[in-house]
Amino acid sequence: MAGKHILVISQYFYPESFRINDMCREWVKRGYRVTVVTGIPNYPEGRFYKGYGWFKKRREVWEGVQILRLPLISRGKSSLRLICNYLSFVFFGWWWKLFTRLRADLVFTFEVSPMTQALLGVWYARKRRVPHYLYVQDLWPENVEIIMGIKNRCIIGPIERMVRRIYRSCDGILATSPSFVQQIRKRLDTNREKVVYVPQYAEDFYVPMPKCAVPSIPDDGRFKIVFTGNIGRAQGLDILPRTAALLRQMHEDDVCFVIVGGGRYREEFYKDIEDRHVSSSFVLIDRQPPQDVPRLLSACDAAFISFMDNALFANTIPAKLQSYMACAMPILASACGETERILREASCGICCPIGDEQALAQAILRMKAMPQEQLRAYGEASRAYYEQTFSKQTVTDQLLSIFEKERGVADITDEKTENI
Repeated sequence: MAGKHILVISQYFYPESFRINDMCREWVKRGYRVTVVTGIPNYPEGRFYKGYGWFKKRREVWEGVQILRLPLISRGKSSLRLICNYLSFVFFGWWWKLFTRLRADLVFTFEVSPMTQALLGVWYARKRRVPHYLYVQDLWPENVEIIMGIKNRCIIGPIERMVRRIYRSCDGILATSPSFVQQIRKRLDTNREKVVYVPQYAEDFYVPMPKCAVPSIPDDGRFKIVFTGNIGRAQGLDILPRTAALLRQMHEDDVCFVIVGGGRYREEFYKDIEDRHVSSSFVLIDRQPPQDVPRLLSACDAAFISFMDNALFANTIPAKLQSYMACAMPILASACGETERILREASCGICCPIGDEQALAQAILRMKAMPQEQLRAYGEASRAYYEQTFSKQTVTDQLLSIFEKERGVADITDEKTENI
């Protein structure tokens, strides 16, 4: 397989911070040729990054990866603008596939929302008669219903049919949690074995670091709980201002929440903190380069994960979980399902019910009262579980072995020719 050309379809890519960046870089190191078809970077703030635009930096080479950027409408702040963002990438992708002379040996679609981006992979693979592999990070149409609040069956129905057709057209479907595997297989009438579990890994710079002072985080002796990543409704961070207010009522003032990131919900989240008069319990830091995250984590005592209360997120293994575990962090979670299972198996932290600020406050007090030896043991258990289950070497080898087992064109089912 070495030396073959992988075409990656991903609406998000460098300089946006997604794990597909590191995956492509690793494939180049292993001798593959990699081309990425992506959009103009604008995630998560919703506006184009400086230096990029419809007529700027449409082609790049980064770490040996060839990057082709399609025009699109930036995400903005509204749901309507987000829909336009999703559809514009597909619209320009349809024109791209008509005229491109690019020849690849296989297609790999990195599917975080929107699922619509996978149509580009389907179209290209069908035109060139090459295998197509889909790496599912978000389930659709569930994600549309929850994140965008769209319940109308006249909209959800066609999306459901589109998703089923995409799944049927793929030669392999890789899912980031065992629960995702089960859900996707339910949407397939045949060939269910092509859906396999391939977890995410954390980049090499996510490593344990000794405790150190960070200028942006006050060294004031408070017990510090850190969250890093996108600040959106799906993350369920509204539990933190409520928990901070509850701790204040209990006269537990030596707890500090360190929030590192940005996103569509950030301003509303910040306002909630102010409205509850708990600003002094928070340290708010803008989005940072991923390489700086381990240092920020090292200045804190525990790392936090939470979700909205919805069955979809019970099936999800969030990418930040691997990052936290790779950095040997004790983990505090307001979660259930896959996240709860992993924390229980790893014995690396405390998990309480989603949205329950009373339970979270008690978990914080319990963790704060632990001796340093217990917190270190949690951190060591995090790292050990990561190395055993989520290591970069293991996951990359698994993924490339799937590519090496690709079926010949003659074996690709008639489903590849279905109109989508």
